[in-house]
Amino acid sequence: LIGGHVPRLDTPAKITGKAGFSIDVRRPGQLTALVAHPPRFGGTVKSVDATAAKQVPGVVDVVTIPTGVAVVAKDTWSAMQGREALKIEWDAAAGEGQSTDAIMAGYKTMAQTPGLTAAKRGDAAAALAKAAKTVEVEIEFPYLAHAPMEPLNGVLEPTKDGAVWWAGSQFQTIEQATIAAILGLKPEQVTISSTYTGGSFGRRATPTADYAAETAMIVKATGMKAPIHLMRTREDDMKAGYYRPMAYHKVRAGLDAAGNVSGWDHVVVAKSIMIGTSFEAFAVKDGIDATSIEGASDTAYAVANLTATVHNAKEGVPVLWWRSVGHTHTAHAVETVVDELAHAAGKDPVAFRAALLKDQPRHAGVLALVAEKAGWGQPMPAGSGRGVAVHQSFGSYVATVAEVSIKDGALKVDRVVAAVDCGIAVNPDVIRAQVEGSVGFALSVVLRNKITLKDGEVEQANFDTYEPTRMSEMPKVEVHIVPSAEAPTGIGEPGVPGLAPAIGNAVFAATGQRLRSLPLDLSKLTST
Repeated sequence: LIGGHVPRLDTPAKITGKAGFSIDVRRPGQLTALVAHPPRFGGTVKSVDATAAKQVPGVVDVVTIPTGVAVVAKDTWSAMQGREALKIEWDAAAGEGQSTDAIMAGYKTMAQTPGLTAAKRGDAAAALAKAAKTVEVEIEFPYLAHAPMEPLNGVLEPTKDGAVWWAGSQFQTIEQATIAAILGLKPEQVTISSTYTGGSFGRRATPTADYAAETAMIVKATGMKAPIHLMRTREDDMKAGYYRPMAYHKVRAGLDAAGNVSGWDHVVVAKSIMIGTSFEAFAVKDGIDATSIEGASDTAYAVANLTATVHNAKEGVPVLWWRSVGHTHTAHAVETVVDELAHAAGKDPVAFRAALLKDQPRHAGVLALVAEKAGWGQPMPAGSGRGVAVHQSFGSYVATVAEVSIKDGALKVDRVVAAVDCGIAVNPDVIRAQVEGSVGFALSVVLRNKITLKDGEVEQANFDTYEPTRMSEMPKVEVHIVPSAEAPTGIGEPGVPGLAPAIGNAVFAATGQRLRSLPLDLSKLTST
């Protein structure tokens, strides 16, 4: 079986609609609940008038819970109409009131002061002071929503001996313990019935078990009388959910007279996804959340003099891992700077990277393979460009080449070639599918996606304002797998980090101008 084509067992059920997701669960006497959340993170309910809501046909109850006001009804539509009829006065005194521009300005100020040292080798300051050439880069990354196709939801059914939780979850143990604590049960009295999951990308893996906790609060507040199906619409979660942290990178790197990298100083500002959670004890050391700077502090490039520091931002926006976690921004920063150094040194970007990776055979292997398969060095038409990136995450190595064309100020990604070393290829078709899916997932982030706040309130709501990659935008994707006898490693996330820098570097190849921050803003090009 290993290394051969083995069709997924769940494919027939998914394509025929027979697969059961939590949104499909129906239990006897089941009611539906929607929660009105504060418009600002950290806000609370000051007062609520539920008179009109209770008069909506189908509405059964209205209860206030710690996270907002829940409307319980016989069906989703009635719950939505009831929620619309609520008159709530919110107390935003303790809520997050900043706009994203103000938060980012604060990040830039923080970056001017010493942060926590995540990595230090040699003397970067001395090397940079003597550098023949230096590259100084500032890169901004926005908050990102997970935006799974199936909105967050779950069914909690009280039973004679405890409760049953029906959901597509990634953290079943945490949800079991959370539900038990709220309902006054022992964990073993809460049965977890895992359904198929209509997308997660990290959103269904919260240390707080947020939507499971809300469901338990509602079940308890309504007297444990009926199964409750909590529905969070996409608007609910996009405006009051968890997000990939916003980040700011400030990098100064230098070349010696021979064009070799002599020094690298890297500063990252981001809110930690681990501090303040149940994972802090083992995931945070000396105040440093490794996920904020992974991929930068442990770069595989042979840089003798390197310093990497991190600042833990403190704004009130809830943050969470997002497909490929810290690598989503660190890979882009590192690969953008390496590309700029290559051009400053007058060297080919692939050859420049290969020289820095001569002691990293698996990095070098995927880089050589992708260069070969992509036809690196072959001429491109005017207005087109080819860019490269190579990065390791989750134990797997991925090199990416992107080919882009720019016409009338619009960016089109025409082709993406990826070389993957994830150890023994247990099921090559799944590997290819995951990398292809990673390209589609990451492309919308490169082109347009971002979550912004105005006076503390999220401005995006659904796929009309947070638009995923469209079929017409998908490039041709080629995936090449390195034969390996190494232990198999991750593949669901490693295909994401390299796409953005490969595209950004391709834009430079096409235009001679750098777009560093994400999403790429082509309006900043002087001409296309």
